Amino acid sequence: MDARLNESELVLLPLGGAGEIGMNFNAYGCGAPDDRRWIVVDCGVMFGRESATPGVDLILPDIRFLAEQHENVLAIVLTHAHEDHIGAIAQLWPLLRCPLYATPFTARLIENKLAEAGLAERVRVTIVPLGGRIAIGPFEIDFISITHSIPEPNALAIRTPFGVVVHTGDWKLDPDPLIGEVTDSESLRALGDDGALALVCDSTNALVAGESGSEGRVRTSLIDLIGTLTGRVAVTAFASNVARLESVGEAARAHGRSLALVGRSMNRVVEAARETGYLHDFPPLIDADEAAQLPPNRVLYLCTGSQGETRAALARIAAGEHPSVALGPGDTVIFSSRIIPGNDLAIFEVQNKLSALGVEVLTERDHFVHVSGHPCRDELAQMYRWVRPKVAVPVHGELRHMMEHARLARSLQVPQAIVLQNGQMLRLAPGRAEIVDETPSGRLHLDGKVLVEEGNGHARARGALGYAGFVAATIPLDGKGRVAGDPSLILEGIPDQVHGAIRAALEDVIKRHDSKRRDEDALKEQARLAMRRAAMAHWGKKPVTRVEVVWV
Repeated sequence: MDARLNESELVLLPLGGAGEIGMNFNAYGCGAPDDRRWIVVDCGVMFGRESATPGVDLILPDIRFLAEQHENVLAIVLTHAHEDHIGAIAQLWPLLRCPLYATPFTARLIENKLAEAGLAERVRVTIVPLGGRIAIGPFEIDFISITHSIPEPNALAIRTPFGVVVHTGDWKLDPDPLIGEVTDSESLRALGDDGALALVCDSTNALVAGESGSEGRVRTSLIDLIGTLTGRVAVTAFASNVARLESVGEAARAHGRSLALVGRSMNRVVEAARETGYLHDFPPLIDADEAAQLPPNRVLYLCTGSQGETRAALARIAAGEHPSVALGPGDTVIFSSRIIPGNDLAIFEVQNKLSALGVEVLTERDHFVHVSGHPCRDELAQMYRWVRPKVAVPVHGELRHMMEHARLARSLQVPQAIVLQNGQMLRLAPGRAEIVDETPSGRLHLDGKVLVEEGNGHARARGALGYAGFVAATIPLDGKGRVAGDPSLILEGIPDQVHGAIRAALEDVIKRHDSKRRDEDALKEQARLAMRRAAMAHWGKKPVTRVEVVWV
């Protein structure tokens, strides 16, 4: 019998966000392995990419391990409102059916998601005041204000019978965040003075020297830059960066331009910000149709689509397909954002389309128009000097980021630094932390309206279709197993020059068919292989090939 079954302990189980940027989902368990109570910190998504997961909009963590014991999951606690921290709630909450806890702005955006999913009446969202404390089973959690690129980011001090874990969420050190409070360094120092057990910490910029920079400086730079431009100006940024939206509003006011929001998420975030006490002095807004009637030097658009998203406003503008916004020579688009790795090609495509229209494209490489929302190395070092944990647990990063984060922590004399993968369970003990178990983990794909497991092959099959096309053949046989007519052949995505070779291969198999054998499966497989070989020989690719037999 496992001696640990009756041993009470504290464990951390990441099911998303360890080894990747996005899809954050961290579970903390307290109690004996056979009688453990859990809280979940964040419930996020990653976005599918057509090159890797065609047809998949969202990628979510596979949480079957917790779903099978959902009665022991006491709560989901949200650190802030970015999609990679709240975006999976509507899809995964039905598997856990537990209360949600969030500060006001985060709660407002969560409520929007729940309403869209028809869950508003079923899910209880408890609003926690900034700097508040909640008690959930064996956990007592303090919300500690930090700075990031969205209102109300919080670090969590998770107090347990085994010690305090500081879970940072996403953060940076910004002395002038413009919206919200500066980082509550006094509370973080106090946790270090009391003896923090572990720091579970953002790794995104662990490879970047120095500091991430201040939102206040970006505002000054944006206002100055927009003042030099004469035509229509469109600024694209992450809609959730409310301080950046406010800065664009200040630029509009400073230079006598009317401001129009373009894109659903821009309007949704501005509405949520106003309802929760932000954007008090945001300038009056006009709609895009009104803006189209104004002189070019009196218009400023604030657009979604900074990451090249095909359905976002900016991509439609670049393609000349937006119903209300048209840009051309003399106009400027400012990308007040960075390129998220993997989005490069999509962003460049939008930028090239804008250039083809005669639009000037400006990015952070041309002007100081963006700062990161994540800590660089000097900021990470400062956090470790404040909290002084016994154990460092890098999360929220690709493996190379997390490994470098762990090296930095060790250089700062943190006794232990442990790099986890999704599904690895870490026991956090005052003496020594250790990986104690592997649990089922993986990814789910939101395929249209359906959740499917990553390994079921749908995305891979679509990729194969996109790469090498599709061949479908139907062979008619009569009651004696003889070919009863010409086969039908459908070829999709196959160059015309290859059609003849594929058709000849099928006809050759039919000529050699032995009706006495009456082996339908053998005939189908011979035809399938022959057509794929012919395609490979004449084209260099093997299309997805299907063969059916009909008896007539």
